[in-house]
Amino acid sequence: MVRRVTLLTALYHGLGIHRAAAAAGPSGALKMAYLPKQVNNPYHAMLGQGVMEAAREMGVQARMLGPTTAQALAQEPFIDQLIAERLNAVILAANEAVALLPKVRELIAVGTKIVAVDADLATDARDLFINQASQEGVGRAQMQLMAQLMDGQGEFAILSATVTASNQNAWIYWMLQELRRPAYKNMKMTKVLYGNDDPVKSREQCISLLQNPNLRGIICPTTVGILASAEYVASSPFKGKVHVTGLGTPNQMRPFVKNGTVRAFQLWNPVDLGYLAAYAAASLTKGHISGKKGDSFSAGRLGDYIVGSKGEVILGVPTTFDINNIDRFSF
Repeated sequence: MVRRVTLLTALYHGLGIHRAAAAAGPSGALKMAYLPKQVNNPYHAMLGQGVMEAAREMGVQARMLGPTTAQALAQEPFIDQLIAERLNAVILAANEAVALLPKVRELIAVGTKIVAVDADLATDARDLFINQASQEGVGRAQMQLMAQLMDGQGEFAILSATVTASNQNAWIYWMLQELRRPAYKNMKMTKVLYGNDDPVKSREQCISLLQNPNLRGIICPTTVGILASAEYVASSPFKGKVHVTGLGTPNQMRPFVKNGTVRAFQLWNPVDLGYLAAYAAASLTKGHISGKKGDSFSAGRLGDYIVGSKGEVILGVPTTFDINNIDRFSF
């Protein structure tokens, strides 16, 4: 894999994507769609922006559509719509890896190429998985950062998205594998709670975790959860006492890094993730790649990528943001 991660300014615009399973647009343009977990989630809006950037470069007709809640079955009506439209490709960030499979397989049956992004599907229900970073890499990096912030001492908890979110669950698994190492013998994970990627619910769950008087840190592997937690802790007696970290965007976390609520957090560039997914989808549709290990394709400004085992393409490694570098990034 050739891995260049370029960080761009990401301002949310209205997005779109179509599709043409066996048919192209009137001018012969490919059609594809991006179906996110939740259209009003800033992270997925930026991912969609990357899809649209790549689509413009390639002359592909594209749009983004999806639910306003991060529930698995909320995506089903949109999949039905895409089945009827018979697009060339759909880029799908599935809310749940199992519940959507029957609908996704209907989409495949009409000739649509499926590119999973952000969270994987069963390998027979997609052609490629565009992974932001390896699941092990994200999970271990999150645990290492928490240990650094806590000086390897004390209790911490995890505030995740939904209980069925396959990517968060995989990251948490690798956090706990990392925690088993002798270097973490003086740290203890007390609880995992779920905020359903809803700001209000995430805030409530953060408050619940803070009832533990021995808590020294919260890992939030979700952009919604880390923002909700930082907002609450910033104006509470816990500021400076409980470390909030996880996965967030520089623009949303900047004020909390600068006021000392959050010392450090991590993420990849979601714009680049969507951009890579769109180029991969176009390469599949044009027959340049099939999704088998060793296939290679060009992804515009990101360079060349090679498909790994089980049809996985990895964008790169997470970046750690702190007071020393956060102003270099805007997305």
